[in-house]
Amino acid sequence: MNKKVVIIGSGFSSLSASCYLAQLGYDVSIYEKNNTVGGRARQLKRDGFTFDIGPSWYWMPDVFDKFFNDFNTSTSDFYTLEKLNPAYKVFFENRESITIEDTLEKIYIAFEQEEKGSSEKLKKFILDAKNNYDVAIDKLVYRPGVSPLELVTKDTIKKVGQFFSTISKEVRKEFTNKKLIQILEFPVLFLGAKPSDTPAFYSFMNYADFGLGTWHPKGGMYEVILGIKKLAESLGVKIHTNAEVENITVENGITTGISVNSNRILADIVVCGADYHHGETLLDQKYRQYAESYWERKTFAPSSLLFYVGFDKKLKNVNHHNLFFDTDFDLHAHNIYDDPKWPEKPLFYANFTSLTDEKSAPQGMENGFFLIPIAPGLEDTPSLRETYFNKIISRFEKITDQDVQNNIIFKESFCVKDFIKEYNSYKGNAYGMANTLLQTAFLRPKLKSKKVKNLFFTGQLTVPGPGVPPSLISGKLVAGIIEKHCKPTNSSNLVSV
Repeated sequence: MNKKVVIIGSGFSSLSASCYLAQLGYDVSIYEKNNTVGGRARQLKRDGFTFDIGPSWYWMPDVFDKFFNDFNTSTSDFYTLEKLNPAYKVFFENRESITIEDTLEKIYIAFEQEEKGSSEKLKKFILDAKNNYDVAIDKLVYRPGVSPLELVTKDTIKKVGQFFSTISKEVRKEFTNKKLIQILEFPVLFLGAKPSDTPAFYSFMNYADFGLGTWHPKGGMYEVILGIKKLAESLGVKIHTNAEVENITVENGITTGISVNSNRILADIVVCGADYHHGETLLDQKYRQYAESYWERKTFAPSSLLFYVGFDKKLKNVNHHNLFFDTDFDLHAHNIYDDPKWPEKPLFYANFTSLTDEKSAPQGMENGFFLIPIAPGLEDTPSLRETYFNKIISRFEKITDQDVQNNIIFKESFCVKDFIKEYNSYKGNAYGMANTLLQTAFLRPKLKSKKVKNLFFTGQLTVPGPGVPPSLISGKLVAGIIEKHCKPTNSSNLVSV
């Protein structure tokens, strides 16, 4: 009989791990507390409108390709991709804006139009960013974070200085235009930290942005989840929803399974793909690796205040993805990381997938997704949510030169309390643990428990870090660790990690 693996949660990392483990010959079952799979990447449908509840950017398409190729399939077997043009639009003060299009050549022109001579600087910056991307993908992100020696290669040694500088410093060495600086610092926000705290090596995110482009899966990001779910089930993975895990059972320092809805589920191996902190609370105190003080000291990626809005008309002067940087970028970041509080004048992001996907809204209407990044753990009340919606929607009207408030059919919100309730998220964080210098690679919480045999973790709080592509990679990494330490009865060969 094959060894039995139970996986807690059904987000990207859990689904990824399930596929690799099933491919290896394990008997794999997923237990998800909510009524649909996807974790934070779920879907909202209302009155003919469809919204991705969580992730909305499809970057690093090569990572998705690698994942599906590992199972002799491709993304096109499961969903249809469209490269967005423009990729996104950034709005600044005084109704000024810069549009980022779908090729480097077009982006060079946009920079040059904003500041003479900046295109040549950008070419140099992107060349280095591409080199960093190649090193990151080929040498680093597919390493399991077991030892600092994983970071030591002939390629990374040449880059060592970039781990002790920051994105902010490197961008400002070359660029003085405030708008261009903000555009170049924006991609590292996906890593969950301020540009001034993010190692310069992570400029590879700029290549992911400008070089690889921004894509959209037809039907939304949830189509990716459905694609991986279909793959997992084809490999024999069994998925249980409405199945809340109450504890991880341990006998003599070895996990024996989980308790779900008051029922005991026996297993040889347990993988926690839920929030790492929450996963540890499912254990008796003596089996937890990290004290509460450990989590308190860590820099967490932001939480978010999200709005899903149905409009009864088509909107103008907006693109699929839109960034509203018409207020102080640094002050808002300060209010997230240094002095956590609700920002007085928040930056925000909005997308309208119905501009690309007509089926995501009724004919002649528009779906709007609005996001305000905020510090985790903040007070969250209905009145605060309403106050901040009014703040951003009035600015949205002014900046895009249109009236929309009277055209709102409905709006739903999601914030700190919901992240905690729906995902057991530590302090209601939205993106996991930030990738700062002291929270990179082997310095992140471990994939393998050091206190409980046959217990493993995956997801945004462990390696390689926050974001959808890293979550897919995390699932592969934990499967590789499990193969090394817990051989299945009948084994095939996992692609090398």
